[in-house]
Amino acid sequence: MLRKRDGKGLWLWLIAFTGVIVPRRLRADWRQEWEAELRYREELLSQWNKLDGRGKRDLFWHSAGALLDALCLQPRRWEDEMFQDLRFGVRMLLKHKGFTTVAILSLALGIGANTAIFSVVNSVLLRQLPFKDPEALMSVSSRRTDRDTAPFTIPDFLDYQDQNRTLAQIAAFANIGLSMSTREGTERLQGLRVSANLFQLLGTDASAGRTLLPEDDQPARRHVVMLTDECWQRRFGGDLHILGNTLNLNGESYEVVGILPRLYALPIREAELAIPLAPEADPLRNVRSSTNFLRAIARLKTGVTREQAESDLTAVVQRERQQFGEVYLKKSGVRLIALREEMVGSTRTALWVLLGAVGLVLLIACSNLAALSLARVSSRHREMAIRKALGATSARLVRQMLMESMMLSLVGGVAGLLMATWGIRFLLALSPTRLPREQEIGIDLKVFAFAAAVTGLAAVISGILPALNGARAEMTELKAGGRGAGSGARQNRARSVLVIAEVALSFLLLISAGLLIQSFRKVQAIEPGFDPTNALAIRLSLPKANYPNRKAVALFCDKLLPRIQALPGVEAVGAVSVLPMSGNVHGIDFSLEGQALSPGDRHNAQFRVASPDYFRAMKIPLLKGRAFDAHDNAESVPVVLINQALASRFWPNADPLSARINVDDNNTGPRPVEIVGVVGNVKHINLESESTSDIYFPIAQVHEDGLAFVTNSQYWVVRSKADSRAVETAFRREVQSIDREVATSSVRILEDYLSDSVAPRKFNLRMLSIFSLAALLLAATGLYGIVSYTVTQRIPEIGVRLALGAGRTRVFRLILSQGLKLVVIGVALGMIGAFAVTRLIRGLLFGVNANDPLTFVFVSLLLTLVALVACTVPARRATKVDPLVALRNE
Repeated sequence: MLRKRDGKGLWLWLIAFTGVIVPRRLRADWRQEWEAELRYREELLSQWNKLDGRGKRDLFWHSAGALLDALCLQPRRWEDEMFQDLRFGVRMLLKHKGFTTVAILSLALGIGANTAIFSVVNSVLLRQLPFKDPEALMSVSSRRTDRDTAPFTIPDFLDYQDQNRTLAQIAAFANIGLSMSTREGTERLQGLRVSANLFQLLGTDASAGRTLLPEDDQPARRHVVMLTDECWQRRFGGDLHILGNTLNLNGESYEVVGILPRLYALPIREAELAIPLAPEADPLRNVRSSTNFLRAIARLKTGVTREQAESDLTAVVQRERQQFGEVYLKKSGVRLIALREEMVGSTRTALWVLLGAVGLVLLIACSNLAALSLARVSSRHREMAIRKALGATSARLVRQMLMESMMLSLVGGVAGLLMATWGIRFLLALSPTRLPREQEIGIDLKVFAFAAAVTGLAAVISGILPALNGARAEMTELKAGGRGAGSGARQNRARSVLVIAEVALSFLLLISAGLLIQSFRKVQAIEPGFDPTNALAIRLSLPKANYPNRKAVALFCDKLLPRIQALPGVEAVGAVSVLPMSGNVHGIDFSLEGQALSPGDRHNAQFRVASPDYFRAMKIPLLKGRAFDAHDNAESVPVVLINQALASRFWPNADPLSARINVDDNNTGPRPVEIVGVVGNVKHINLESESTSDIYFPIAQVHEDGLAFVTNSQYWVVRSKADSRAVETAFRREVQSIDREVATSSVRILEDYLSDSVAPRKFNLRMLSIFSLAALLLAATGLYGIVSYTVTQRIPEIGVRLALGAGRTRVFRLILSQGLKLVVIGVALGMIGAFAVTRLIRGLLFGVNANDPLTFVFVSLLLTLVALVACTVPARRATKVDPLVALRNE
């Protein structure tokens, strides 16, 4: 009762879903087989309804046996046909080596670029953090009345730890500069003070030795240290014998107890080692008014939401405000954010934009390849017609063409995957700053699956139209020179649609790149407030044991300053606690003299400690009053300099000189200082940020409670026209002659700091510009190809026109207008899409509207100009057609 099938049934049922995109003539060929299939099913159903229960049971078992027999025989048939299609496809691709090479190279570049970008997106944005139950990890910071994200004090942290009801664990951390003394000299390392339970909270084990344990926070056990894998390899050559040995850090001995795993990064990426926070041993343990310098990571209890935990910790802050009064005037609560989001930061939008851009490039490449394949298929219509005459079905021809496209995509995908491994290195090398989770970026199973999906998509996009056009071959094409009626026109329409799509997609990319270029130009035009040319910055770290007070620090500066000034070529030299664009910030609260200390009367400013000649070395202009001098010492009246932004904010119509403010730069309460000068604004964070309110203190008058901000890190700026390496060598020599235990690090020219501040924007611009230029080149190539092919097809027509008296200029305009029509339509469609797409990149723009008319006009003119160049060559060739030769061939 059940006949053996030849496999057409399943194929025809699948074709039903693609009937919308299958051409009319091809659907007519399949309709007969489709109707026969339906008649067979109706006949089978009719017979089934006539049977009784026993007959149906017999028919079921008979059909099951027949189906089993069909399943055993059918794979052989399909396997034979598949191998036939495969062998024939290989022969055809090898026969047309030029087309095959171009196709594979285009696909390899497109797939490789997509895979490389996706591997970065996957590692940075999609992959879970390499910690235990990462969804429960939260970044904890203080919420203040003047900003949403701020550090907190040691007493705050201990309150959060003891009084919360929603956290399983909480661990704090803070930056610390550590001077490591060895026989070879002293080296400054970037360290981290962490709650000793941090690694237990994260669920991280050591690759060698052990991690810090909660007991290591006890004062008697706090002298232990963990090294990152990078520090271990770089500084100690990967020697495991370092475990158990001691390191001299800031004049104290610390035992090395463990090495962190290779792919693990501390909460602050630059940190190379971690020591216990040991809050009970910290002198600020019970000082509520002490410096806010801690941040924290917390793990939520099972079933607790972020909002519940945030509300719970905010309640702790409210109790602190009631208990300790004015010390907590500006602390309003606690802010929690998922740790993964905190680590990713502002790179999220940029990475998604880059992935979308490279995806558009692949679409353009596939469209270009499809147009090229259509031209190739037109030369195979006679072959297709012969195969149809010999019994091949339209479905078999479509399958054959798709098989060839799949083989191209498969080879291109494998080559693209290999290119992606190099592309990842290229991206990381091209990126001027370290990407979040950079050490995790690589090819994994998800990236491999993405590459496979992109390969399949590329095969369909580049092969479906050529396959359907090839399957439309008719018997009439067996005639000499015969072509199916209207087949050339249909193919031209298909190619025109592809070129229009390429132009539209190229317009989107060019618009995005143009807006980023405009933004970058505006950012570069911003004055930083200092002159970075011919200036070298060197970071020093003074050992606390040798420099316990400000007198010792001031004495060191007084000794070093004249020695550096005496070096050949040095024009000016000065020191500051925080260098502009260095990525460091340090704020203090202050109030105007005579104001009550209510929340509205306490303001925040950036705190800087500077030497007298710092402003001359940086070429920061003195606008009013005087600069620091030798008379500003520990015995004189405390004085400060403020910048123009702070002066304009509080004394818009008055002179701030001799005014007094109360600054909270110590642990005992605000102290009065006198303003003696106003200096120019400096961009401290980056060029795009607003000017901050800055207060500068002389080194000799820094408060003892804030001395650590000068000893742990101070930047010396040397302005000299001499070679920077020679200046660096001489500077190090002079420092060592004064104190061998003073560590130097981060020796860079000021222009590098300025360049780093725009590095993320430059990286986005560079990558998007590369993709845009590739898209423009592909669109121009596609336009050139279709116009050239049209000229070849219309040679007889052009010959007739010339024979009947049409001028060559008219023929030139005719061919040129055909290409320009496609460009105009593509630009119009691209412009419509651009108004929507540019909204996605608003976060990457600066000082430019997402719909900037100048950029839209420029890109439109650029595409039109490129189109003119692409169409001119084939149009000129059309004017050189010899009418007699064209008509004789016809």
